[in-house]
Amino acid sequence: MTTAPVSAATDASFDVDVVERSRTVPVLVDFWATWCGPCRALGPVLERLAGVYGDRVAVVKVDTDANQQVARRFGIRSIPAVKLFKDGAVVDEFVGALPEKQVRAFLDRHCPDADTQAARAVEVALAAGDVDGAAAQVAALVAREPDHPRTRLAQARVALARGELTAASDLLDRIPLAAAEFEPAQTLATFLEHAHHGAAGVAATAAAAAARPDDAGARYAHGCALAAAGRHREALDELLASVERDRRWSDEAARKAMLAVFAVVGVRHPLSDDYRRKLAVLL
Repeated sequence: MTTAPVSAATDASFDVDVVERSRTVPVLVDFWATWCGPCRALGPVLERLAGVYGDRVAVVKVDTDANQQVARRFGIRSIPAVKLFKDGAVVDEFVGALPEKQVRAFLDRHCPDADTQAARAVEVALAAGDVDGAAAQVAALVAREPDHPRTRLAQARVALARGELTAASDLLDRIPLAAAEFEPAQTLATFLEHAHHGAAGVAATAAAAAARPDDAGARYAHGCALAAAGRHREALDELLASVERDRRWSDEAARKAMLAVFAVVGVRHPLSDDYRRKLAVLL
């Protein structure tokens, strides 16, 4: 690990050193003072992390005693105060000497490494229905870090989108409990449990649902088959129909399956928002 230089900004240089610079790279600003004990504790943490994150973030210190104009400008009342600038504006901040683990988590949210960005791009591509684009991102991850839990999670997402349930299940099973990806992996595993109820296939479950349109179980099975095939909107229509017929059928299986589909397409995806509203009307 190398130590990246931590620079200092003043009242006169702040707009250039921080505001303008943040248009090309995120800038983390540490507002501090020499008399501040917590500032002296946080300072070495930020210096170490400047080396860890390298060109993903620039760390700049501002002595609030010597630069009161900029301190007033940003409403500094308590120090250490840390603000993250992107594209010329503050996007997030914290006050106090946080432990290094929490500072890392703060930075990771806003300054992800290339592999984290690739994993997020997989989710974005799948939400847009671009399975091939998501697969290309996964291939890049596999080439760089084939055994990383985030790679396996990304692979599982693509396998689900392609209806490859066995492959997806195997990948999810190989994500360890201690990994940050374990919780989302369990969410996808719940989706798989429902998807297996549609194992008879779309055609067979469609015929059963057509023959028994008021049967909550038949509509649920068809919804699960559609979900397994990646036909999420049609799946949600069928699952909603099951809820409408009997919302308590099999311990509210259809409602739970809808929640699992939301997790797969993205809980804030427009499709999830639309069907969440429809579900709320029935409940």
